[in-house]
Amino acid sequence: MSSALTLPLQREASRPRRALIAAGALLIAGTYLYLVLVQPADIAGGGGSVASLVSLFGFLGGGALLVGGILPTLTTSSLVVMPLGIALNIAIGQTAGSLGLQIYLDAIGTVLVAVLAGPAAGAATGALSNAIWGLFNPFALPFAAGAALIGLLAGTAAKYGAFRRVYLAPLAGLVVGAVGGLVAAPVAAFLFGAAGTVGTNAIVAAFRAMGDSLLVAATKQGLTSDTIDKLIVFTLVALIVYALPERARNQFPFVRRNRVLAGRVPAPAAGASGG
Repeated sequence: MSSALTLPLQREASRPRRALIAAGALLIAGTYLYLVLVQPADIAGGGGSVASLVSLFGFLGGGALLVGGILPTLTTSSLVVMPLGIALNIAIGQTAGSLGLQIYLDAIGTVLVAVLAGPAAGAATGALSNAIWGLFNPFALPFAAGAALIGLLAGTAAKYGAFRRVYLAPLAGLVVGAVGGLVAAPVAAFLFGAAGTVGTNAIVAAFRAMGDSLLVAATKQGLTSDTIDKLIVFTLVALIVYALPERARNQFPFVRRNRVLAGRVPAPAAGASGG
């Protein structure tokens, strides 16, 4: 079949996928706005509250729609790395929180997926990670929208060259962390009184002692912790992906098509699909 005929067919096939991705993004954003505007105090009580159920539906549903939209474009490698990313986020994030660190380290899996498989895959990984994590840690659930945004921004940064040099990755992490901190601050302040780990609570207390309101203190804490956190996370992910064999990295169509990493990009095999 000639390219003149296949291109319109490809465009037709991509419309439902774009609609699913847009619906997923809107559902996640809408759930975030619900939490910020309604400020349900019962969400900290766990999965039995109405707010928890609404949030779980919104974030799990939004993540599922994102996955549904990108599923036809994903290779086996991408499908494998997404559950791995979710497991990394929960395991490392739970450990960091238990140790009372002033950073989170719960986005390593999200950023790794975003760099290898693209912004939509990164956003889905972030949202699903926090939604699943929220089943046994209610503090994680309301931050799923911010986690999805981190994945989206990390994938976008990777697409435009932030990982072509290892030293560029931490700079992108600083920017993404600042945005993430601003988005997370209202959730932390309104739903949890800015309570977090022992380390982050100490930062909030220091800003409160200087006379800042709760929201301002939470925002400053988010900007402080998130920028440092994402600087570290983006640097670690850059080191991880460059430690992978070149053949393994080039199994990801997103990496090949957008020249995400430095090095030679092989020509795609005949019939290979994009990702």
